[in-house]
Amino acid sequence: MSFTSIPILDLELTRDSATKPEFLKQLRHALIEVGFLYLKNVDIPPELFQEVIERGKSFFDIPLEEKNKLDMKNVPSFLGYSGVSAEMTAGEVDRREQIELSTEHPIPAPGSPLYHNFLAPNQWPSEDILPGFREVYTDYMRRMGHVSMYFTSLVAEAIGLPADAFNKYFDTDQQNKLKILKYPSMEPGNVDETQKGQGVGPHKDSMLTSYLLQATQHHGLQVQNMLGEWIDCPPVDGTLVVSIGQSMEALTKGVCVATTHRVLSPAAGTGARFSMPFFQGVRLDADFDELETVGIGAVPEEVRRQRLEVIERNGGRVDDVKFSLRKGAVVNKVGEALLRIRVKAYPEVGERWYPDILMAVRGE
Repeated sequence: MSFTSIPILDLELTRDSATKPEFLKQLRHALIEVGFLYLKNVDIPPELFQEVIERGKSFFDIPLEEKNKLDMKNVPSFLGYSGVSAEMTAGEVDRREQIELSTEHPIPAPGSPLYHNFLAPNQWPSEDILPGFREVYTDYMRRMGHVSMYFTSLVAEAIGLPADAFNKYFDTDQQNKLKILKYPSMEPGNVDETQKGQGVGPHKDSMLTSYLLQATQHHGLQVQNMLGEWIDCPPVDGTLVVSIGQSMEALTKGVCVATTHRVLSPAAGTGARFSMPFFQGVRLDADFDELETVGIGAVPEEVRRQRLEVIERNGGRVDDVKFSLRKGAVVNKVGEALLRIRVKAYPEVGERWYPDILMAVRGE
């Protein structure tokens, strides 16, 4: 039988050698059976979480003309602001408003691969409009970078690999990303007849791991189990929701599973849903041949067998979303695959900066 709830793991257990083995056992179960988990005691001050929530919500209250100054279409990095219905998932329009940030980098040198355009400065709101916003989110992304690196080392240990097994897939100045999201409620007169309550459609995260701070008490996040059933993942105080990404699934050759998930729009009268997901990056210049020469061959036979037993027990794997982070005729690097994924998701950015890639993606 497939999972019917999302496990809650306590990171505090890893700080004592007597309790760490129990955490790793729980984590292995979450990795090979669910692909999602709640994580508590992540060693980030509660007051910083509160600042992140309050300043994230306040961003959407600034005048539209100020938000439009940060329009994602301004730059080829996919960093910045996008309004409701600017993003697409699973061929349908997503009903959410957002700003996307990352750990900052200088603009890449001329002649760099196109996917190096991801590495860029952020488009920040004016300090006069949102004082302290940049400082709070820069601090939060820095701290979450440390959390994600520590958690990734635990993933390695949980599946029988050395703690540093994935380090070769990080740059020394690794780029991580963060979104601040607002899902408007489905108020009468505020939606047209074609919209079906898709906050964001069924998808899998692309990066190694992601960490979602659910900032309001709305239900709406759902995870698909191996029987095709949608399992609620409601807010749990004091936790982050951790999702395993396609990069991690690729590196472990399917031992760690990237699970399909979606967000339903809040019902009329319940107000907007806010969330702040942090995405752990992977080295953009890594090629798929590298990914194929490590991973499952190094994972102990016992762990591989456990994953196969999960698949067999559920009669195969049911998925609304196919694996998209893969090598192709014109795709050899991880960054190339991620660029095509982004162009597909944000066609207006694609039209302005990557028209040839957009045409190719549409043709596929």
